[in-house]
Amino acid sequence: MKHDAQAQRRSVDDLVLYHFPSCPFCQRVQRTLAELGLQIELRDIRAFPAYRDQLERATGDDMVPVLRIAGADGSVTWMPESLDIVRYLERCFGPPGHDAG
Repeated sequence: MKHDAQAQRRSVDDLVLYHFPSCPFCQRVQRTLAELGLQIELRDIRAFPAYRDQLERATGDDMVPVLRIAGADGSVTWMPESLDIVRYLERCFGPPGHDAG
């Protein structure tokens, strides 16, 4: 799958992962981050209740993992589901020609 222009401009600074360490789905996402050599902000919703509150206000739920993606235009997208997050990360930050699906 080719990287689109938006993905090429995407920065890891635009990303925040809401998680907690013992969540196996969160660990799946974090393994992908490590494999891709990406370091993004991690917000542990169990260690910091304010992060859980932010997540609940934004999504109506406190289920994790959720990837917060800030757009250049100030928009914010909240992406739940570990497999969707993994596919997104691989598409946007994986090697050219890498097909995550």
